[in-house]
Amino acid sequence: MSTLVLFGGNGMLGQALQQALSGHTLHVLTHHEVDITDAAAVDRALQTIRPDYLINAAAYTKVDDCETQQELALRSNGLAPGILAVAAKQHGCTLIHFSTDYIFSGTKPEGYQESDSPDQPVNYYGQTKLAGEQAIRAAGLKEYYIIRTAWLYGAHGINFVDTMLTLAKTKSQLQVVNDQHGSPTYTVDLAVATKQFVEQALPYGIYHLTNTGDCTWYEFATEIFRQAKLPVRVEPCTSAAFPRPAKRPTYSILLNTKLAPLRPWQAALADYLSTVSG
Repeated sequence: MSTLVLFGGNGMLGQALQQALSGHTLHVLTHHEVDITDAAAVDRALQTIRPDYLINAAAYTKVDDCETQQELALRSNGLAPGILAVAAKQHGCTLIHFSTDYIFSGTKPEGYQESDSPDQPVNYYGQTKLAGEQAIRAAGLKEYYIIRTAWLYGAHGINFVDTMLTLAKTKSQLQVVNDQHGSPTYTVDLAVATKQFVEQALPYGIYHLTNTGDCTWYEFATEIFRQAKLPVRVEPCTSAAFPRPAKRPTYSILLNTKLAPLRPWQAALADYLSTVSG
């Protein structure tokens, strides 16, 4: 049994991590208790708890808002991971940090391996998350895991699946973009997979973890309504039909080349829908 500190524990992924890691001594610290952009506050917390692992599931994830709230996004996504890495090095613990597909430009239809170098993120959110990864490496900490994931959905947070189910209550027809490709990932599956970084002696470094397979948002929506048996007609459209403040990458498929693959995204979706309807 290890002693863990979890930042961002009240978020969608954080809640799933609390369940998955309940067999360990888990200290969940909210932003009200410890500001992870405050190095002194982080140091005091680790001095008291003396954890084996420091898990960072905290981030400013409102992608469109990042375009205007740039200072907040950079502090949360870019500065904080570096502070945590320095603290982890000082206190002799391992850092587990969650990153995103958006650190890539999204120009590779075949997807991105862990060894691929990030290349010009297309939005500010991606830029700040890349800055966070760079800050971790610059801290000189060797004992770290950066887990990149994508298209998260699950309980306790705003996500695409819930949005589609809500729209289905009042809409019989929807347009959904069909020119953005990624891998939907269930927070429960990601959280359970995260246990291996705590319980196994995996090599340190960068990992990609998503549910297996990929689709477009249109294909994702179509599968949601098919499995939920909802009579909603989905029509494909381009991203240009729904302009957003932040540009999205066209191809943000993360290829997992290091670990056992997670189950197909369709199977994970079925499990989540059973919890929503049940």
